[in-house]
Amino acid sequence: MLAIECLAGLEALTDELVGAVHAGDRPWIAAYDTVSVDDLRRGCSAYLRRVLERIAGEVSDVTDDEVAVGIGRARAEQGVPLEVMLRTFRLGGRVVWEGLLRAARRTGASSEIIGPAATVLWTVVDGMSSSLSTAYRQMQLDQLRRAERRRHAVFEDLLAGRADDAAFLQRVAGELDLPVGGRYLVIVAALSGQRSPAGRAQMVLDAHRIRSIWHERADTVVGVVPLPETSSFSSLSSDAGAALGGRAAAAHVDGGLAAVALGHRLATLALSTVSVNASGLVSIDERVPESLLVRSPELCRRLVDTWLGPVLALPVKEAKPLLDTLTAWLEADRSASVAAERLFCHRNTVLNRLHRVAVLTGRSLDGRRPFVELSLALSALELPEPPAS
Repeated sequence: MLAIECLAGLEALTDELVGAVHAGDRPWIAAYDTVSVDDLRRGCSAYLRRVLERIAGEVSDVTDDEVAVGIGRARAEQGVPLEVMLRTFRLGGRVVWEGLLRAARRTGASSEIIGPAATVLWTVVDGMSSSLSTAYRQMQLDQLRRAERRRHAVFEDLLAGRADDAAFLQRVAGELDLPVGGRYLVIVAALSGQRSPAGRAQMVLDAHRIRSIWHERADTVVGVVPLPETSSFSSLSSDAGAALGGRAAAAHVDGGLAAVALGHRLATLALSTVSVNASGLVSIDERVPESLLVRSPELCRRLVDTWLGPVLALPVKEAKPLLDTLTAWLEADRSASVAAERLFCHRNTVLNRLHRVAVLTGRSLDGRRPFVELSLALSALELPEPPAS
């Protein structure tokens, strides 16, 4: 058969195909820069052999040709574009066809043999091209998954705080395309079961021409934003918060990538002080008292018990006016008159309620210390999980 005749001259056919590959325009040739000459030749030879073997019937027709699959996966890893590979397969088909014609002339084969051989040839080339494309795309998906797993691991290590490892920080900078030094904004947003809000926030920051990296975890999404010297932290936080939509918190830190872990801890702590039903972005600097309370739950409970325990033990209809009065009074810089205006009651009503609180708790409400401790105790009641009295 003609295919068997061509197999005997496989080396010459391989030379033709390699030459055809290198005879193209510069972009086509440059696409193989990552492939060694020997590797390219081995691939061309294996492809031509498989085409001829399948034409000759020595190899049965299969859905996923193992030679085409092997070439596709190898070239995908080497970064050779798929269209370049498909062009090479077509060139190989032309080389085989010309080889078959030469063999036909040498053997005096009739046109009745040549016609069917052409049909089989291009059917084989199409099938192997399909196998190549499928394997190539699958390898690309595998590469993306590996890259995503590697990126995920690097991000987790960064948040874990490997700040003392200079080589690691350089690796993170290269892997995530982030500067080693400078200021950073770290954002932590709660996931509510809906689609991650990171995409919207990234678009907003892109509009500021500011790069951001987002990392989804079990119940939060973390954003790491290198801050240019000219950027406004407050405006960025506001815009990013609006895009995130749900509950989020942020912390800005100096010290470059080495400080990102600290920023993440602070932002996470600030987030834990925000009600699950709230929305918008808060800064750790806005939630320092609440964060201190969350970090010390035992002291937080003790503070609430000491200052508000007797009040909270009352029926709700009695406790609520006392708590509202305390809050209004403290927010009015302990002015009974201003608090009365805000509560729409008489100044004496405010004073009577304050006196009752003092009697219930056995503590004076005068002075700096009661002001601080009572303010913290009331803030503790607004935490997502207020301490039990």
